[in-house]
Amino acid sequence: MKPWPIGLSTGCFYHRPIFDVLEEIRASNFHLLEVCSFPLHLDYHQLGQVRRARDLLRHLQLQPFSFHAPFADAIDITALSPADRAHALHHLLTACEAAAEIGAQNVVLHPGPERSGRPPEAEFLTRMRYAAESLNIVAARCSQLGIPLVLENMLPHLLFGHINDMLYLLGSIRNCQVSTCLDTGHAFLGRELGLVIHKLHGHLQLVHVNDNHGQRDDHLPPGQGSIDWPWFLRELRRWHFSGTLILELSSLPHESTSQMLQRASQGRDYLQNLMLHLD
Repeated sequence: MKPWPIGLSTGCFYHRPIFDVLEEIRASNFHLLEVCSFPLHLDYHQLGQVRRARDLLRHLQLQPFSFHAPFADAIDITALSPADRAHALHHLLTACEAAAEIGAQNVVLHPGPERSGRPPEAEFLTRMRYAAESLNIVAARCSQLGIPLVLENMLPHLLFGHINDMLYLLGSIRNCQVSTCLDTGHAFLGRELGLVIHKLHGHLQLVHVNDNHGQRDDHLPPGQGSIDWPWFLRELRRWHFSGTLILELSSLPHESTSQMLQRASQGRDYLQNLMLHLD
């Protein structure tokens, strides 16, 4: 089979400025990136920072395949308060504009808030409606900017954390330039990895590749947790996936940039070797 492209999320360096890590990323032979929007890494509200990052990416010949929109407790597009929803939309729309400025090909967005649990049914349906309204606004702005919106499956304990909720929201968006991102760690923790591949395959643009042991969202390199990667890659092939794999990993405490990149490179090499030998 023809190997899928493999890139790296700069989120593993979310606590370091993006300008301090791009040269080492390039030296590790990663050319395809997802850019993290955590303010300590890249403040998407600061146009000067965004343009500086754009220029450095171009200078190093690094391709920003995607830009991950911000997610936090305070960024809640389902909030019952109109002011809180407006606050969340401001952050997301600003991030979409930063993504377009930086030259990203896609904007990756969590379709719900970082909010645990499911409220009573009436409130849940209200929040679902607010999410759909907000996502339509974001999708319309992305269309104006010429950058597709990509919805990511969320952790199972969060609101809209199961695939049926995501499919409902996907179907509620009127804009056709919307696709999906499969996060392997999230789906594995929800015990629905195979189901998510099956349900999303017709819209699947990219895969956030990370591993865990089924207990926590560890964001380990593939092959260091409990996911059956040969099976997973065969499933992607079976459902005719033709997108991109993005390693979305977590750094360890006190780990240097080079040490993190060494583990990322090992994960990339592991996947590439599997792809070369899939039956």
